[in-house]
Amino acid sequence: MALVVVPVRYPLTKRSRRTLERAIEVAQERDAALTVLHVDLYQNGKKVTRIDLKTAVERSFGPIENTRYVVRTGFLVEESILDEVAAEDADVVVIGNQSASRLRRVFRRFTSNPDIDRFLREHLDCEVITVNGGSAAASYSSD
Repeated sequence: MALVVVPVRYPLTKRSRRTLERAIEVAQERDAALTVLHVDLYQNGKKVTRIDLKTAVERSFGPIENTRYVVRTGFLVEESILDEVAAEDADVVVIGNQSASRLRRVFRRFTSNPDIDRFLREHLDCEVITVNGGSAAASYSSD
């Protein structure tokens, strides 16, 4: 079964809800499982549980079939997202416009080419869908 990963903020922001809405559509269109991911930053000292995340998502969208809720802890949100995508061998990552910009900045620090599409194709072999204003602004395919 295919897997869609969607990183979100907690509590859910308006942008996170739009991104999650698109991820749910993608998962349903592809008959895929969905992983809703939140990253707790060590430096913030806040603890979000999987139950907190699941409750917030279900409050906004109702129960979602074939969905897994994951809370990772890390220093960099972007690195934690990449770790989850790689560990789960995700087929699709749905990220918000702002997350895409942050990922590009991180790539710029670590590589000479901040091209998310190329990086994910070369290292993770997945598709990235970027959400802006409730619809897919750009889709980068791994084909």
